[in-house]
Amino acid sequence: MFVIAGRVSDYTGAAAMLRSLPQAQWMLADQGYNADWFTYALKGKWIKSCIPGRKGRTKSVRHDKRRYKRRNRIEIMFGRLKDWRRAATRYNRCPIVFLSAIALAATVIFWL
Repeated sequence: MFVIAGRVSDYTGAAAMLRSLPQAQWMLADQGYNADWFTYALKGKWIKSCIPGRKGRTKSVRHDKRRYKRRNRIEIMFGRLKDWRRAATRYNRCPIVFLSAIALAATVIFWL
């Protein structure tokens, strides 16, 4: 898990987490992460990207539509985390305490 400020663009968050990405075969992300520099950085780490292009983009981007549809599992996980009121409304302003509350909620959700 990686915590960034609430009103930060996806590009800033992607640049911050790029060095700490684990070994993976695929990166599934939404259109907010569609940038050429991010795709090239993923290729440098031998990670295939499945990120659809934005509508206003002049050059179309190819992606695996079947694999991208499976991204809904991640969205369902975020929905379950939002059931925990403390995590959804972010009562804890300290990032360390907030991250530990998210980790606790994720652990309980995993075991239920």
